[in-house]
Amino acid sequence: MTTALAPELTAADRCDRCGAQAYIRARLVSGGELLFCAHHGREHLPALKDKALDIRDETDRLNEIPGSSPVDER
Repeated sequence: MTTALAPELTAADRCDRCGAQAYIRARLVSGGELLFCAHHGREHLPALKDKALDIRDETDRLNEIPGSSPVDER
């Protein structure tokens, strides 16, 4: 897997299988592109390794803790 692909996946990128947020992008040798959520990415990753030029796996973002916003004191 590589991380040299641009740009980073966003919340607008959806899994081709179920429509959930995509965390895995596979660019295929045939010229196409597939997006998968973490669940379906894990399911299909073994088959994709033979058919993909590049695979970008951003599933580590699932463990990120969002920054807290300042508390509005009144």
